[in-house]
Amino acid sequence: MLFRKIATTIKDHFTEASNKILVVEGARQIGKSFIIRHVGSEMFPNFVEINLVEDKNGPRYFENVKTTQDFYLVLSSLAGDRLNDSKDTLIFLDEIQEYPQLLTLLKFLRQDNKYSYVASGSLLGITLKRTTSIPIGSIRILKMYPLDLEEFLIANNVGFDVISNLRSCFDNLQSPLKPIHDNLLYWFKRYLIVGGMPDAVNEFIATGNVTKIREIQREIHDLYADDASKYDNDNKLKIIRIYNLLPSLLAQKKKRLIFKDIEEKKGKRFADYLDEVDYLINSGITLATKAISNPRFPLAESEEKNLLKLYLNDVGILSCLLFSTNIKPLLDTLESINLGAVYECVVAMELKSKGHNLFYYDNKKYGEVDFLIDDYDELSVLPIEVKSGKDYYVHSALSRFVNVKDYHITKGVVLSNSDQIEIKNNILYLPIYMVMFLGTPDISNSSTIKP
Repeated sequence: MLFRKIATTIKDHFTEASNKILVVEGARQIGKSFIIRHVGSEMFPNFVEINLVEDKNGPRYFENVKTTQDFYLVLSSLAGDRLNDSKDTLIFLDEIQEYPQLLTLLKFLRQDNKYSYVASGSLLGITLKRTTSIPIGSIRILKMYPLDLEEFLIANNVGFDVISNLRSCFDNLQSPLKPIHDNLLYWFKRYLIVGGMPDAVNEFIATGNVTKIREIQREIHDLYADDASKYDNDNKLKIIRIYNLLPSLLAQKKKRLIFKDIEEKKGKRFADYLDEVDYLINSGITLATKAISNPRFPLAESEEKNLLKLYLNDVGILSCLLFSTNIKPLLDTLESINLGAVYECVVAMELKSKGHNLFYYDNKKYGEVDFLIDDYDELSVLPIEVKSGKDYYVHSALSRFVNVKDYHITKGVVLSNSDQIEIKNNILYLPIYMVMFLGTPDISNSSTIKP
């Protein structure tokens, strides 16, 4: 079984007897149902799982459920022999977005405290925006993502001790030993190929067959495009068009959305595609990175919504679309191939999974920096530049950025393939895989969690 950090959070939620119902939100195929099923079955003698997609496509038992009495009646007809009380019975409502009225009903089910509940949703971000009676005070929304780099390393038996050693190097600004660096870079490059979708990771562990891994990734990519037609019929063609454009856009220098290219119509602006972009972000299949030209802490106060980059939610899907089964560019350093897009995708995945909102710096005078995040320790902004080649000391925009007095920047970060940790002119140079330690939220003791 794949180790997922979120399992600890779910266990803690039930152990603490929270007065809110946990709702796990995230894109499809990232392992939400599996991890809830695993934890729920382990902690509750009576675990009842109800897949609401299957119900909607079949008998529709819950379609007209509006009250708690209705809910209990239908539930007892399906699982009456497994229902006891809230201490030993967990009801798992999988894909709850299929029946939005059940989201509203959660408040009253929690008040009754007849059973314990947990829910999940694949397109929950969309449903939450469209449903006006969401019981925000009664639910706790927990976002889930594909396996991050640390989870991928653990899945491949790199070991907690190695990760702990690397964390110590990061904390003390000491370069890792060369053999450890080489091993981590080896696995990082395989992460570029496999990504974090559980089915792809399991296939890699079981067979290492790149063709089969790519088949899984293409199926998930096509599934995401197909979901758009089901949940937003009016705008589906534009959503799919934007989604299919992303790999080619990310392979370009600027990487941001060019709205006139979406339908090849001059004069098109961000405002013309608000709903489509909103879908791609709130469905969890892309990670939004918003532009900022004059940063200040906190960054949300400075964002410019009309300049936007959208990274795919999984680097394996991106590398599949860019390179197919030819993995040589991902494993070897080829000067003719720019891997900036896939390296940046990993960084976006890591930062987002740690709870950061993503921004980038775009200033006509000073240039562009790949990522900005809030530095909560320094109450400042942390700029991050990602380098996939050997010229990692060349970063004119970042150097100018950290020296703008009005920004009050304490340091910048460069991530690259180098094995050295060093500081030069207020720039901290780190090996690319140490992105898994970057960012204050959620990283404390993350590498010491035992399965």
